[in-house]
Amino acid sequence: MRWQAQTLDADDGALPGLTRAGLVRSVRTPEFDGITFHEVLCKSALNKMPESSSLPFRWTINPMRGCSHACRYCFARGSHEYLGLDAGNDFDSEIVVKTNVAAILRRELARRSWQREPVALGTNTDPYQRAEGRYRLMPGIIGALADSGTPFSILTKGPLLRRDLPLLTEASRRVAVSVAVSIAILDPDLHRSLEPGTPTPRARLDLVRALADAGFAVHVMAAPIIPCLTDGSAHLDALFAAIADAGADSAMAFPMHLRGSTRGWFLSWLATEHPALLRRYRQLYGRGGTVTPAYSAWLRERVDPLLAAYDLRRPQGRTTPTPPTTAPPDPQLALFA
Repeated sequence: MRWQAQTLDADDGALPGLTRAGLVRSVRTPEFDGITFHEVLCKSALNKMPESSSLPFRWTINPMRGCSHACRYCFARGSHEYLGLDAGNDFDSEIVVKTNVAAILRRELARRSWQREPVALGTNTDPYQRAEGRYRLMPGIIGALADSGTPFSILTKGPLLRRDLPLLTEASRRVAVSVAVSIAILDPDLHRSLEPGTPTPRARLDLVRALADAGFAVHVMAAPIIPCLTDGSAHLDALFAAIADAGADSAMAFPMHLRGSTRGWFLSWLATEHPALLRRYRQLYGRGGTVTPAYSAWLRERVDPLLAAYDLRRPQGRTTPTPPTTAPPDPQLALFA
């Protein structure tokens, strides 16, 4: 059998925190070398954003915690520490999977109190990371949202989304569906070093094309921009040219954040791979997690003309191949986080 060689109940040294999260078992398998899946039974699927949040959505769904994409700059790394796992290698290799998330979501969406507000996926960790190929959580989630009349959006780096394109197309005939793809690096060597577990930029550009050909108005998150590494004029011009050529409807970019545990993890990589940049990063970030306002303004002045030149700043258009007959798509479904 496909999973015949898997090892159950693998000891990860952090079971107390995982037990509190509803741990059922831990699994390792040769097909996912170096990765442990911790299967949990979640008590809720919908996460409500704080009232103070400025994001254009109030509800999110995170089918998994941790991410095998292993992006050095991932802002979500600190979330693993709540489970007693570390924000570095554990975040990349100890993947918590909410195996019952679709069933719990259906129950929550059936409540009379549910107002069918837009729901965002991919705001913390990628729902189409490699583990989705094993657990197939997204078809059930998509079906539950569409059946309940709930509009939703997905942000991903995973071409695995193409597997569910027929489901998304069907869902879009009933609710507003927004899709966004994250592509921020074109250089192959830098991609392998900074995002070692992600699909190639070419594969993600092909995903943009497939979504556009299916009729979706695809938004691309050309972010984060890595100071001194991906903010050069030539790189940004090539990046936005490729995004436009793939058929994207719009794009945006912003500088990298280095909050919490992410800061140390990224800077340790920088010290090894680009030690000459450490002084510049101390100037840009100081002791905090955001770049100086001067750098943000400089980057904006560099990016905005490119977005205009490649027609990637036009207003959000159709978000579905066949708009619902009940109401037009909500423009707030565009993902900006």
